[in-house]
Amino acid sequence: MEIRQRAFSEENDFRAMEALARATRPSNLHVTDLPYRFSSWPQENPENIRLWSDSNGRLVAWGMLEIPHEALDLACLPEMEPELLSQILAWADERSRQHPEIIPRGTPKDGQCWFVNVFSDQSVRIRTLEAAGFACQANVGEYSWSKVFMQRPADLPVKDYRIPPGFVVRPLAGESELEAYVDLHQATFRSTVMSVAWRRRILNHPAYNPDLDLVVAAPDGRLNAFCICWLDNITGSEIIGQIEPLGCHPDFRCYALGRLALAEGLRRLQAHGASQIYVETDSWRNTAFQIYESLGFQVSKDVLVYRKDY
Repeated sequence: MEIRQRAFSEENDFRAMEALARATRPSNLHVTDLPYRFSSWPQENPENIRLWSDSNGRLVAWGMLEIPHEALDLACLPEMEPELLSQILAWADERSRQHPEIIPRGTPKDGQCWFVNVFSDQSVRIRTLEAAGFACQANVGEYSWSKVFMQRPADLPVKDYRIPPGFVVRPLAGESELEAYVDLHQATFRSTVMSVAWRRRILNHPAYNPDLDLVVAAPDGRLNAFCICWLDNITGSEIIGQIEPLGCHPDFRCYALGRLALAEGLRRLQAHGASQIYVETDSWRNTAFQIYESLGFQVSKDVLVYRKDY
């Protein structure tokens, strides 16, 4: 079968990429929340995305250098992966060596690198990554890193939590609160990668539902926490939900506002008919993991993080 490689060229390519990820859901960490990643600012440059199609024009694989998340995202038909995964990795290598300015910095003491997330049972993908120079980060000392994919049945009742007096959980007020949201996001994650342009593209994405874009506002109107929920109708009858992202301003974490936003998000996903709800988080038993666990999420799959330095 003849396989053709090409650059991203039009908005419809995103729809085809989403469809391929949906069709290969068991092998992909990011499916329902892809609109969030596809809206980010590196996608302003089509050279950060590569597509592989068969002789009939059917998309069979894609790769995307997702700079804000320091990751190489990809999707591939399982029967094509032994042939095409090495090509995706080779494209990422070539792109990175030609334009080293796009490569994120992995840790304060180390150099530039890309990460690839893989489920722990994906042995073929793991062998291909290792052959291409990627190394597992699960046991590398101070900067060890691994993740989990957590799942929650949507029909599980959601706990009620007391809202501090004067605070309110509500949807984001659209364009008028974009800058306030970006300031909150940057403070929460201590990162400047979130931008107004990225947030605006999220609002304009066809999969975006304003009813599921939640914030917690203080009595003075200041935004203090957020939770964006995504829906994906995968079979025409079954609806999947996913949380991405969730966060709370460091100055207000004593109020458990992130938990309030998450609980309201879960209730709204239930109201929209979701049968299962997923979230990806670090495997450390930290505050985020504990919040998810307290609201009924359980580990579904272990996720290994592979890294390649440049």
